[in-house]
Amino acid sequence: MITLYSYPKLFGVADNNGYGLKVFAFLKLTGVPFTHEHIFDASKAPRGQLPYIVDDGETIGDSEVILAHLTAKYRLTIDVALTQAQRDIDHLVVRMLDDLYWVMSYSRWQDEKYFPAFSAAFMREHPQVTLESLKKAQEFNFQRYHYQGIGRYPPEGAYARGLADLGVLARLVPLAGYVHGATPTSVDAAIYGFIANIHFFDIDTPLKRYVASEPQLVRHCEAIHAAVSK
Repeated sequence: MITLYSYPKLFGVADNNGYGLKVFAFLKLTGVPFTHEHIFDASKAPRGQLPYIVDDGETIGDSEVILAHLTAKYRLTIDVALTQAQRDIDHLVVRMLDDLYWVMSYSRWQDEKYFPAFSAAFMREHPQVTLESLKKAQEFNFQRYHYQGIGRYPPEGAYARGLADLGVLARLVPLAGYVHGATPTSVDAAIYGFIANIHFFDIDTPLKRYVASEPQLVRHCEAIHAAVSK
């Protein structure tokens, strides 16, 4: 049995981090049996990052490495029909989602306009978590943001980056079906991981307002959400 270790739920999604939700959605869409363990402390995870899986005693981190491992070991066909050009698009989208991640995270932890609502919601859903521990996590994230670079932006500059990423996704996701046709592929799981953590995020950030204004992003997100929530 595979065990997925990822961050806790929030606002009705299975992981409040885009990478963990991406792996969760991929496992659900491919029908691979797994158990899901939510953890707060990533210090014992590979490279100190979530998500990771344990599969027959083998520990594997990094969402893209996890998906590649699962696809090879279990001979999954979710992407088998993709052309090389489609795979190239997927690669670019996944790398862009890495950029979007930092803006999403910034909106929760660094922007003081939204951190109080985020921390209050987190403690309501996970009462074992204290404001002191969230403040400690916030300080750690401030360091990450500074060295990555997003923390040196004013809010309007940070959100401009994220809105540009969302604009690309809004033009890529169709009004019907999925990115590469009538059935979802791994890139749809990846997009869902991040868009769901904006769309279902019950705080009115600039990212959430943009997603709400793009019906194709909302439809795609809600379609994947329904499929993986069964």
